[in-house]
Amino acid sequence: MTTTKIDASALGDRPLRYYDFAMAAFVAILLLSNLIGASKVASINVPFLDDPFVFGAGILFFPLSYVLGDVLTEVYGYARARRVIWTGFAALAFMAFMSWAVVAMPPAEGWDGQAAYESVFGGTWRIVVASISAFWLGEIANAFVMARMKLMTGGKHLWSRTIGSTVVGQGIDSLVFYPVAFFGIWETELIIMVMITNYVLKVVWEALLTPLTYAVVRRMKDREGVDIFDENTDFTPFRTKI
Repeated sequence: MTTTKIDASALGDRPLRYYDFAMAAFVAILLLSNLIGASKVASINVPFLDDPFVFGAGILFFPLSYVLGDVLTEVYGYARARRVIWTGFAALAFMAFMSWAVVAMPPAEGWDGQAAYESVFGGTWRIVVASISAFWLGEIANAFVMARMKLMTGGKHLWSRTIGSTVVGQGIDSLVFYPVAFFGIWETELIIMVMITNYVLKVVWEALLTPLTYAVVRRMKDREGVDIFDENTDFTPFRTKI
């Protein structure tokens, strides 16, 4: 299919084949990575290193949300990516509320799973605030840098946009999440170590996934038949209107 370069504002109500699927995948990965892997610290023994390599377990899957964020911005433009980010924000907020409500319900007599439920789903308000704030700030920054760099490069050098936006977005995400969530709970040295290692791993992970990003972007652009540029887009983060 021929791909036509158009401004995002000219897309109008044109049907989009994969936008809803990309949104659903983004929100699913976001919720699962925050629920399962956000607060666990893992370590592995690496040859030639004296100490174990320490990292946040969520690093294995959370960066996939940034890859999808890059794909959404590249294929559908900043405004539609922003809409997905707000959808993810609302989903995270509801997840936090539902987790609190379920954990707070009195357990039935004879049911012995309350302690396990509290351990898994009873995240503190600090972790909830840190997670939601870091996600929103990081993803908005990621989408903004991605869209602006696309204009600057004329749509060329996709790798520079995916990696450059990740350097900014993941940097903001890490700088917000770990200090807000764990300062005073973890040792300061551990916070700094996990924050730095996770940031580096996220950027490296993004770079390694560049071929996959290229393939997905090319396929989706071909199927949608458009290549969107944000020449007249309102880049304010505080709206969901397309």
